[in-house]
Amino acid sequence: MEVAVIAGDGIGNEVVSAARRVLDATAIDIDFVERPMGKDAIETYGTPLPDETVTTVRDIGYALKGPVETPIGSGFRSVNVELRKRLGLYANIRPCRYMDGVASRIDDPSDIDIVVVRENLEDLYSGIEFEKDSDDATELSSFLETNGFELPVKPGYSIKPISEAGSERLIRRAFEYAVEHGRKKVTVVDKANIMKHTDGLFMDVGERVAAEYDIAYEHLLVDNVAQQLVLRPEEFDVIATQNIYGDILSDLAGGLVGGIGMIPSANLGDETGVFASVHGTAPDIAGEGVGNPAAVILSGAMLLDHAGYEDEASRVRKAVRTVVSDGNAVTPDLGGDGSTETMTDAIIDEL
Repeated sequence: MEVAVIAGDGIGNEVVSAARRVLDATAIDIDFVERPMGKDAIETYGTPLPDETVTTVRDIGYALKGPVETPIGSGFRSVNVELRKRLGLYANIRPCRYMDGVASRIDDPSDIDIVVVRENLEDLYSGIEFEKDSDDATELSSFLETNGFELPVKPGYSIKPISEAGSERLIRRAFEYAVEHGRKKVTVVDKANIMKHTDGLFMDVGERVAAEYDIAYEHLLVDNVAQQLVLRPEEFDVIATQNIYGDILSDLAGGLVGGIGMIPSANLGDETGVFASVHGTAPDIAGEGVGNPAAVILSGAMLLDHAGYEDEASRVRKAVRTVVSDGNAVTPDLGGDGSTETMTDAIIDEL
């Protein structure tokens, strides 16, 4: 079995190397094929996302990826977004499940087991933007004003495309995930009371798809969901939502179970999957050997599941839960004094 490996930036190399060691310890014969992406790739290839990397991931079909830096407000555009677009990775699946031994602000987080299924290619993250004072922004302002819209002075624009086809394949993926994993309910989330022709479309598609499945369905507005996740998180099971809402709600759900350092993810298309942590590059601790490898290791377990190695994936998850619950070898963010290496060693010992 071949797996493309993208270390990424910051602590990426450390935590991805840890995940590789754990996957090797399952005794599955895996050939890891390393490819560059992120800041280091710019120096060699002149781009943070070389064509060679995209081609390799597409040809192999699986990739394990570490965090990649996205500058705030300037610099290159999100490489993660570009990778998803070029590979057609339309569904982002983020399981947010509490583990014993992890500190939480919730009095009893033991029942929290939420999966956020987020649309990955449309919405405001599609990258259709026009800078203020640009010719495109000026032309768009002129068109809108001619059609009766009152605008701020010299605005910038982000366009929010929501398609019926994109909504349907995402929501259907959420219901199929629920069926495959024995889940009880799917909550479709949007803001259809305000954005009637985009989020309203998403809501309508959700109702139509839900009618095809023997699974409980509810529709909720995103602001209500944000509140209810804090008040009664145990009520949620699978959440299907749009790109920007999914980004925010999955971080919120991650915070309920101890932080996104414990959250894995799968970015899935029809033929390709990229499995990655959702946390950042943590440049402040890069090179110190104390980065928490759990999210990338658990992402590796999702990769194994996707590749048909369900038993091995289950063993990896169980080993991580045992080590985290024990607390003796965990990294400082989990309240321990261990390192990336000692935590990884403990997980391998459990395997």
